Amino acid sequence: MALLTDTYGAAVPVLRQAQRTIEDSMSQTEQLRWMWGATVSTLHLWDDEGWDRLADLHLQLVRQTGALGDLAVALSHRGQMHVFAGELALAASIQEALQETTELTGTPLAPYDAVGRVAMRGREAETRQLIETARAAVIGRGEGAGLSFMDWAESVLYNGLGRYAEALAAARRVVDHTELVPLNWAMPELIEAAVRVGEFELAAETDRRLTARSKASGTDWALGIAARSHALLVEDGGADDLYAEAIERLARTRVAVDLARAHLLYGEWLRRQRRRLDARNELRTAHEMFTGFGMEAFAERARVELGASGERARERTVETLDQLTPQESQVARLAAQGNTNREIAAQLFISPNTVEYHLHKAFRKLDVKSRTQLAQRKL
Repeated sequence: MALLTDTYGAAVPVLRQAQRTIEDSMSQTEQLRWMWGATVSTLHLWDDEGWDRLADLHLQLVRQTGALGDLAVALSHRGQMHVFAGELALAASIQEALQETTELTGTPLAPYDAVGRVAMRGREAETRQLIETARAAVIGRGEGAGLSFMDWAESVLYNGLGRYAEALAAARRVVDHTELVPLNWAMPELIEAAVRVGEFELAAETDRRLTARSKASGTDWALGIAARSHALLVEDGGADDLYAEAIERLARTRVAVDLARAHLLYGEWLRRQRRRLDARNELRTAHEMFTGFGMEAFAERARVELGASGERARERTVETLDQLTPQESQVARLAAQGNTNREIAAQLFISPNTVEYHLHKAFRKLDVKSRTQLAQRKL
């Protein structure tokens, strides 16, 4: 209620107290009842550690209590965390488990984490199709905030593709509404896009809102995002320290995607300052991170900038592991870590027979014959 009727700063301590109460002072039944709201509160707070912790706790509660009705939401929050961590293959694996869960329980969930994942990857046709499907789903379910989530994903897609006018239009649809969950994520998208198309007044206004909220939150994620965004607007002499602060803060978080984007924006700025050697270091880091994440559009942005700085991006050889599906990759990694089929099944919420099926296919594709050989591979 404070988010809707008061200020963000007034809501922060209330949300934090609620989060502590849910984690520390409730029975499992009550935790399950309120866990969705508690996890959403971590997104309002830019609390990546709390998000990671509560997403895991929610899955543990489902395992311990057998509350399959909560499984889809728990998996969705876990999948979204993987998206922001740059673990898109793991997020895709969670999505497969989520699909199996909805078929098993008959409780469909709008594909929030899937939309975020494909937007981060940057394939326009796939993302547009999924966004339209998801919009229809959230309208049918009456989830108004879901529409803003789709708009946020669209802004990420078009910022990655360098189509800033379209990114700005999508981000404005979120920022023009108050206190919806994707607002914290949409403000930096709007600032980046607005600066690129010359809408400096709009960017500055949003920057003031972002700065105030980030100070009230006080997390490294919030303050790192604010520093990265503000650097786009300051005079040339002040951007250096802001980008350095953003990178330092975001490096302490789980949100590796935002860290990579800080390196990219810093590299782009350095190149325009004719500091080519410094620019190459930042752009090379960004390109390697985005490529490793599978974020194709942002990786291409970094590659083009790196070329403009006078350095050609190194070609990455395609590893055999890339032949695996996301589910096969996840099963293979867990098996390589020493988990039994039953343990893997419990973690991924699939049957042991399904684990065996995926593991058999992974063995064949990787040309290994035992778990010992699998453990020796770099998965």
